Amino acid sequence: MQLISRKTVLAFFLPGALFMGIFMIYPIFKMAFDSLYSFDPNGMKEFVGFDNYVKAFGNESFLQPLKNTLVYIFIAVVVELILGTILALIFEENFKGNKIIRSLILTPLMIAPLVAGLIWKLMLSAQFGIINQLLVNIGILENSNQILWLADEKWSLLACCFADIWLTTPFMMLMILAGLQGLDGSMIEAATIDGANWWQKIIKIKLPNIKPVLLTALSIRIIDAARTFDIVWAMTQGGPNNSSELISVVIYKTLTRYNKVGYASAMALILVVVLVVFTLVFMQGLWNPKKKQSV
Repeated sequence: MQLISRKTVLAFFLPGALFMGIFMIYPIFKMAFDSLYSFDPNGMKEFVGFDNYVKAFGNESFLQPLKNTLVYIFIAVVVELILGTILALIFEENFKGNKIIRSLILTPLMIAPLVAGLIWKLMLSAQFGIINQLLVNIGILENSNQILWLADEKWSLLACCFADIWLTTPFMMLMILAGLQGLDGSMIEAATIDGANWWQKIIKIKLPNIKPVLLTALSIRIIDAARTFDIVWAMTQGGPNNSSELISVVIYKTLTRYNKVGYASAMALILVVVLVVFTLVFMQGLWNPKKKQSV
């Protein structure tokens, strides 16, 4: 059997390496370079060092979106994990119409986030939205204007979470379902013989054995939620009164509306560094309990 040479292997990796270098590594270095400068409207720049970073951490216009982003990530990812796990456990069972219903639930994955945001903006409208009308019909609301999902500071961020949950819960379900279907059936059979009920098999066998899948799905969704832009921009553009403004939205506004290239680059680099550190820590299992040392 002839082995593939190292040069051949490197040749296959070259296109991917070039793509990474041009479209990922270079922009990050350019962003880091720009974050050290202050740009005027004429395009002239002045070296300011780390002033943009100091300004970011001391400015409420950055800290409030940071808080909103953390709340958004927590609500969206936790609900998606719970719903995704429940749906995966349901569709693991072979029942009539399983594949058809599962295909329908996966439909949101085919929709762009921007389109999903526009759909939910219409659905949550106080004038003609179907959500408030349904709540009125079942007696929860007295009238459709009682809750202004997109115009009330108390509800705007939660409304954006609704769209994110609807859009990406199928992804979480698909990941967990793949993990469940990859389990060794002999473990389940042994547990059944030992008298374990449905709930005990889930808690003691299924979920612990798909822990790597759960961690991978969680890390992907947390990173994806942290950089969410399309949904929020389509629904509220960060309003009202910046109540639903995420870090990605404030970076976009700072760059395009106020033309503060250096400040926007500093905030973007902070976000990139946080996500990279989180990914390294999460994927290396540092959040797991330490193994007991043998005596």
